Amino acid sequence: MPERKGLFIVLEGCEGCGKSTQARLLYDELLRRNIPAVLTHEPGGTPLGDSVRQILKVKRNYDISPQAELLLFNACRAQLVRDVILPALVKNICVICDRFTGSTLAYQGYGRGLGVEAVASINNAATGGLQPDLIFLLDLQPHAGLKRKHNPGDDRFEAEDIAFHHRVRDGYLDLAAHDPSRWIILEAQQPSAELGKAIFNRVLPFLNSIIS
Repeated sequence: MPERKGLFIVLEGCEGCGKSTQARLLYDELLRRNIPAVLTHEPGGTPLGDSVRQILKVKRNYDISPQAELLLFNACRAQLVRDVILPALVKNICVICDRFTGSTLAYQGYGRGLGVEAVASINNAATGGLQPDLIFLLDLQPHAGLKRKHNPGDDRFEAEDIAFHHRVRDGYLDLAAHDPSRWIILEAQQPSAELGKAIFNRVLPFLNSIIS
């Protein structure tokens, strides 16, 4: 893997936690301060990823096995790392990603019951071992997050039963507890502007290498 210099930041969380909004706010703030940045998301961010996203996200009249789901997510991820994330990091550009490996650990490892070790192994193969520098977990009770969604029945994950979403949240909290040096848990129900300020304040100390 090429030597990386840029800061790699990921936002994670259950459905409706507001991570996409916060990823955009952080990206805009970095650009406002003339800090080079790239904003991307999973699944997607490349032509391949955007095509597979339609299979993974849109509810259809056929089932996708948990194993196939995991592999599809990581096919998208491998392409995103090669085409978008690594090239930016090598150029000392800050990368902000809406979901990354933590999502498959939480959703497929805990939510689908595939297990953390098995999912982590597939994740590692797809990323070449690439890990984020900072992971913000926007924590929210599942029922509160699902209430924020407009058409939950159209999305495969939003349409899952509440027990699935509780397993995902528990998984996220477990992941964060076992890696506190990289995971930062923030209350997602606080006002968006306050949450954005809290995220940037935690990012700021890590930006010295990019600013200098």
